[in-house]
Amino acid sequence: MAICHEHNLKAAAPEARPYGIQVRLRPGDPFVKLVGPEWQKTHWFASAAERDAVLADMESRHVYSRRGDEPALVFERIEQPGA
Repeated sequence: MAICHEHNLKAAAPEARPYGIQVRLRPGDPFVKLVGPEWQKTHWFASAAERDAVLADMESRHVYSRRGDEPALVFERIEQPGA
């Protein structure tokens, strides 16, 4: 995917981003009624270490969560073939 305004980047975008995080909703989550059952989002990273750091942050308990609140998202590590 081309970057529209490359001058806004802090550093040049890496050519290859083979390590990813796939984000999906849990089955039965009521938000599915708004986004549809096939909704997913994939984030790509240049290194496994970068991906794992972001994933740890995504999976952590939100600072303002109430006791008993559970994340409604499922996170999965993925890699492009040949990575």
